[in-house]
Amino acid sequence: MHTPGTASLQGKRALVTGGARRIGAAIVRTLHEAGAHVVVHYHRSSAEADALCAELNATRAKSARAQAADLLDPAAVTQLAQAARAAFGGLDILVNNASSFYPTPLDEADERAWDDLMGTNLKAPFFLTQALAAELRAARGLVLNVADIHGMRPLKAYPIYSVAKAGLIMLTRSLARELAPEVRVNAVAPGPILWPEGADPALKHKVLDRTLLKRPGSPEDVTRAVLFFAAAAPYVTGQVLAVDGGRSVGW
Repeated sequence: MHTPGTASLQGKRALVTGGARRIGAAIVRTLHEAGAHVVVHYHRSSAEADALCAELNATRAKSARAQAADLLDPAAVTQLAQAARAAFGGLDILVNNASSFYPTPLDEADERAWDDLMGTNLKAPFFLTQALAAELRAARGLVLNVADIHGMRPLKAYPIYSVAKAGLIMLTRSLARELAPEVRVNAVAPGPILWPEGADPALKHKVLDRTLLKRPGSPEDVTRAVLFFAAAAPYVTGQVLAVDGGRSVGW
């Protein structure tokens, strides 16, 4: 039985979507360091995914595999589930991390953006969880969704993204009921962790000024929360943990 502070995932098998870069790669490294075998999903970041798996396999042979899939393609989602199932003989942890993120002001938004943002942030997590539900039930496993504080408080000029992440938060709570008692389902909602490329310095200052801790977080802040849910919280399900330095309080 896991106890508070336990960080061992020895023998566990995980799939992390969008696992080749940024927070996804940090999650992959953290799960692997705790002992898990990891399938690293990617879409276009093949070089990064291959390099990450080579790094992890150099420390523990045959413990990481890269798997490509376009999460907007239903057939590819099914194939990803099959590959994750076969990679290490089952699955214990599914981390739905992959996400599109860009502004969609009301006057400029179109159906392509709607389909992309809703597809990666909400539709894919639902159908990938559905496809892997039997394996997760058999393992008494965990689904962990990477949401966003803007799923609780919308970000101006990002209405579609904000709606998609709000849906992911509700999906977390809904699937916690659907998959109980065998599978736990939780979410981490990051705040100002990694800025988008080219972010306006004035915007950064404004955001941090309204963040209670007055500083940005790091990917490690998110991965500590991931490890808590994965290894030290066997009686926690249906919960959303904001990792935001108090941004959602200091709005």
